[in-house]
Amino acid sequence: MAVKIGNIDLGEFPLLLAPMEDVSDPPFRYVCKQSGVDLMYTEFVSSEGLIRDAAKSRQKLDVFEYERPIGIQIFGSDIDHMREATEIASQAGPDLIDINYGCPVKNVACRGAGSALLQDIDKMVSMTAAVVKATHLPVTVKTRLGWDDNTKNIYEVAERLQDVGIQALSIHGRTRAQMYKGEADWTLIKEVKKNPRIKIPVFGNGDVDSPVKAANWRLEYEVDGIMIGRAAIGYPWIFREVKHFFKTGQFLEGPTIDERVDICHTHLIKSVEWKGPKTGIFEMRRHYANYFKGIPNFKEYRMKLVGLDNMAAIEDVLNDIRNKFDTVLV
Repeated sequence: MAVKIGNIDLGEFPLLLAPMEDVSDPPFRYVCKQSGVDLMYTEFVSSEGLIRDAAKSRQKLDVFEYERPIGIQIFGSDIDHMREATEIASQAGPDLIDINYGCPVKNVACRGAGSALLQDIDKMVSMTAAVVKATHLPVTVKTRLGWDDNTKNIYEVAERLQDVGIQALSIHGRTRAQMYKGEADWTLIKEVKKNPRIKIPVFGNGDVDSPVKAANWRLEYEVDGIMIGRAAIGYPWIFREVKHFFKTGQFLEGPTIDERVDICHTHLIKSVEWKGPKTGIFEMRRHYANYFKGIPNFKEYRMKLVGLDNMAAIEDVLNDIRNKFDTVLV
C-alpha cells in the first residue's frame, strides 16, 4: 500500500534524504534524486533568518521542479516567528513544511530550538499547531526519542503532534544527549508505529548505512519508510542500492571509478551554478574525500582537489583520477 503525506504519494516504502546542515543543498539533492530518493528536505532554515530576510536563509528556500516532492524544514524557538516563517516558506512553493525538533547542536538547542523543544512538550505542541494553521501544505516533524535517557517521551510527542495536525513523523533513534554517538535505538520508533492511535506515517532514521540493514530494520521495526542521512554523503548510490536489494534480494554492484568521477563532477557543476564559482568550488571541498572513499593512495589527489580554486584545473584532476584508477575495484 502506498505511503501518503497529504496528497503526496511516496510509493510503497519510501526512502527519504535527511535534512543535513551544510550538506543537503540543491547540488547534493540533485545527485541523490538521480539515485532514486523518494522525498527530500532542504537544510534547516532559521525562522529568525527568514523574518529578517537574511540572504543565507532565503537562499535555502530554493527548490526546483525536478526535486519534487520536496519539503522545506524550518526551526526556531519563538511561536509567532515560526508562524511567520511558515508563511514565507510556503510561498517558496515546496510540497510540504517540516519542523525540526531534532537538531542537537549547541547553537540551535541552547537557543531553545531544535531538540530543545523536547524539554517542553506543551510549547512544542503549541508551536506545531501554529505552523499547521499557517500553511495550506502538509506539515511533518523530525525529532528524536527525547532529551536524554530519563526523558524518552517520543510516544507522547507522537500522539500530541498528530492531534494538532501533523501528517508524518520522522524519528531519529537517539536522544539529544547522545548527539550522534552510540547506536541508534529503533525499539521506541517501533512502539510509536505500533501505537493503535497513530495513523500517520512514521519514518525511522539513524545508522542505516547498507541495503541489508535497511531491509532488516524495515521488517524488524515495521516503519513506513526509512530516512538516510550521513550514509548518503559522498555516496548517493545508497538509495538505488537499497531499492535494488528490496526488489531483488541481490546486491547491486557499487559505483565504478567512472561513476564516482561523473557524479562528483555533476555535483561540482551544480554547486557552481547555484552558489557561483568562488563559493561553489570552496564548499565542494568537503565532499571529495567522501566520493573517493576506499580508493588506495588517494590522499595526493584529495590534497590537489582541495587546493584548487579553478574549475578547469579541478576537472583535469578528476580526469587524472578516472585514468589512473580505472582498473581499481573499490
